[in-house]
Amino acid sequence: MTDSGVEAVEDLTDLYREYGDDRLPPGQRETDGFPVLSKSGTPSWDPDTFELEVWGAVEEPRSFSLDEFRDLPAVTQRQDFHCVTGWSKFDCEFTGVAFADLADLAGVRDDAEHVMFHSLDGYTTDLPLDECTEPGVQLAYGFDGDDLPADHGGPIRVVTPHKYAYKGAKWVSGVEFLTEPELGYWEKRGYSDTANPWNEERYS
Repeated sequence: MTDSGVEAVEDLTDLYREYGDDRLPPGQRETDGFPVLSKSGTPSWDPDTFELEVWGAVEEPRSFSLDEFRDLPAVTQRQDFHCVTGWSKFDCEFTGVAFADLADLAGVRDDAEHVMFHSLDGYTTDLPLDECTEPGVQLAYGFDGDDLPADHGGPIRVVTPHKYAYKGAKWVSGVEFLTEPELGYWEKRGYSDTANPWNEERYS
């Protein structure tokens, strides 16, 4: 895994103070493991042909090979991970490209208000643009000093420490900037569109 441009680890484990009184959100249990959950299993992909595309309400649509993406300036952040099924994993160290930096590269238009993340397995999820630029939201390709494992979303996944993890799409191949909100895969099936763990916003 390239460490080009990676800074020292930034500790974001106190982000919870903006949302609640306790680091562990209500209804969650802490785990030392890292359970694997997905809608339909781990998709196959070819590192030689993989591309991350950025399009929609942007001035300059972009497409990155995996090597090109990993050569962008990177951050390594220690943050917590909260699954809507009721478990939380503390002190995860993710390395990747900060969402705000990717948005700057694409030149987001003034009328962009939401972001739809598209995955290799057909999964989608939507977040307001201002939520995507919160601290800790990144497109991660590294985990705990190694490549992000395929079953946890490698080569690239989104991490959203202030949301339940279904808002952090695995196997991301597309970032679409939208002028209006759209419901993603689980949101169409009754999950909360806001997904705030400290308010237990699990279902709509």
